[in-house]
Amino acid sequence: MRSAWLALFFGLVSAVSLPLGALTARAWIPRDRVLAVFMAFGAGALLSALTIDLVAESLDHGVFGYTAAGAIVGGLLFFALNQAVNSKGGFLRKEATARRYLRRSMAKERQQLFRQMSAIPFFTSLPPEEIAELVPCIDDRVYSAGTTIIRQGEPGDMLFIVDSGSVDIVDFVTGKRIATLGNGEIFGEMALVTGAPRSATAVAATDARLWLLYKEDFDRLFATSPHLARAVAALTEERISNLENEAVVAGEVAGKWYAGVRRNFDEESLNPTGADLREAASEHGGAPFAIWLGILLDGIPESIVIGASLLHGGVSLSLVAGLFLSNYPESLSSSASMRSAGTSFVRIMLMWTSLFVITGLGAMAGNVFFAGASEKLFAVIQGIAAGAMLTMIAETMLPEAYSKGGSVTGLSTLFGFLAAILFKGLE
Repeated sequence: MRSAWLALFFGLVSAVSLPLGALTARAWIPRDRVLAVFMAFGAGALLSALTIDLVAESLDHGVFGYTAAGAIVGGLLFFALNQAVNSKGGFLRKEATARRYLRRSMAKERQQLFRQMSAIPFFTSLPPEEIAELVPCIDDRVYSAGTTIIRQGEPGDMLFIVDSGSVDIVDFVTGKRIATLGNGEIFGEMALVTGAPRSATAVAATDARLWLLYKEDFDRLFATSPHLARAVAALTEERISNLENEAVVAGEVAGKWYAGVRRNFDEESLNPTGADLREAASEHGGAPFAIWLGILLDGIPESIVIGASLLHGGVSLSLVAGLFLSNYPESLSSSASMRSAGTSFVRIMLMWTSLFVITGLGAMAGNVFFAGASEKLFAVIQGIAAGAMLTMIAETMLPEAYSKGGSVTGLSTLFGFLAAILFKGLE
């Protein structure tokens, strides 16, 4: 029983930095580079502890195969659960995770946009490899029903693609409706080529979401790309007239153009802004429960290893230190994000305090549950924890540290790795 209480103690020590980080966030938010140093140092310490305490130990006892099998299961399990938690807003627990999640969401939307563009004669007349460079410049905007989008006679400065809803094209002089455009249809394309004044007025017939491409972005690429310049030069007044009368693009042509744009599109060119992050947090209400689940997912394998390790030679001080140092900046940055999203301080403190207690209880449970486990079963359990932890470090901790600290991440990780080995020597 003494071993179980020790497991509880060390589990609580490793997680006490969670409520400490929340308390710190109420009064002070350190610079990103400072947070990066802490996070990378903790990641290095955890990597060292995984290598020495879990993997090396399994090699010494001749059960590496069981540990490796468990590590694969743990990595896959963490990946699947992490995806599920992220889909509910858990991606907001770290800025780098949030940016990556939003970037992927934006890329999926762009894929749909490519499909719509491939059916439009104007775009399929232009080189797909050049159009791909314009994609990061394309913006989206929502118009309420009855809103005037463009007005007849105004200068033409952007193109529109209807993503959802419908838009009426109206003759401003007579008030007659010329056409109603729906999903995937385009208007204002001649503004990109000629800059001519608007020939009609466009009004949102229903609530509508539109993609916007500004002429200044098109002109900037036009000025630097001889391929696009030649393609646009080929769009003579006669060709423009023909394009306006073409209803569809041949399926084979559209498919080849779509494939060309996808091949040349770089997802990394999409860069979610601070406003995008705030909007995502607002849409998920700060996602405190999902963030809580995400941090819990990060901490479960760690606490189990702390408890189980006491059954086999004693707890690793390097592991406990690494967890303490990595939990602090995680709590600090997540608490700051939740506060900016409107989550109350009391709720934030309850969240981190509950995780602190659960981590301690998890270490205690791991110690009790695996008290009679065979060496092979214990190797599998260690492997599952190690695989989950390693996947977590690679997916969340190091990307977050690098996004905040850049080049400082490498040295901080190295120092954390060496510090953990020093702790190991003191055991």
